[in-house]
Amino acid sequence: MNEPEQESSRSLAARASGIRERRAALKVKLRRRGMFALPSMFTLGCLFFGFFGIIQAMNLRFDYAAACIFVAMVLDSLDGRVARMTKTQTAFGAELDSLADMVSFGAAPALIIYEWSLSSLPSPRIALAAGFIYAACAALRLARFNVQIDVVDKRFFNGLPSPAAAAVVAGFVLLMDDLDIAGTDVAWWAFAVTLVSGISMVTTAQFFSFKAMSRRAISFTALAMFAVAFGLMLMHPPTVIFAVCIAYLASGYLVWLWHAVKKPKDASTGLAAEASDTTPT
Repeated sequence: MNEPEQESSRSLAARASGIRERRAALKVKLRRRGMFALPSMFTLGCLFFGFFGIIQAMNLRFDYAAACIFVAMVLDSLDGRVARMTKTQTAFGAELDSLADMVSFGAAPALIIYEWSLSSLPSPRIALAAGFIYAACAALRLARFNVQIDVVDKRFFNGLPSPAAAAVVAGFVLLMDDLDIAGTDVAWWAFAVTLVSGISMVTTAQFFSFKAMSRRAISFTALAMFAVAFGLMLMHPPTVIFAVCIAYLASGYLVWLWHAVKKPKDASTGLAAEASDTTPT
């Protein structure tokens, strides 16, 4: 083989190698883009079920509307985990998540419980105020979370998380609907549930985030407790779900009360120690 033919074969081989490299880089780029889009798909799914819950409430299907809130909660819990697993956290994803949460856990629960029960209160202004207070507290909770995300303790939420507040409202609707209790018969109870869950979002009470548990191995005892809880839920899901939501809501206030009681004791102990140190011998 002469020299021109050798150079031609080398150039063809180099060109083929370059084409293969470009194809491989393109595949990696497309795969990377798909990984970045994956968490946003879960977020958009959360947004869809919040919107669909509103539509179901307008059609007077309140059981479906409440169930949509819980489906949105599952999708909301997955988008952050998927983003961390694939290392695709972005500022765009965080902003999209907050907007979806405002619809699914702020506007949707307020509109669902308004249509189901609050609208039957004696005064329309009271009903409107309760629904608006809940939605406004959800917006304030999400805004505060966004600005404090880098400075707060990751183990605790500062205020009741908006998905948990939405679960309290949706769980109440689901339980009453399962018991065949009309919303008009428990309008004042619905008013109280809406206000308590809404105001809890903007308090300084700390609620356990469960994020620390995901970083460590789950013990056998925890698995056994999960199995027992799942078995209890199968007995009557609406009752168990609402009871769990109420227990989580109460946990933050119990922790706050424990710290409030403990702090004066620690302060008095410290003053006694200082007094003993400064007493002349």
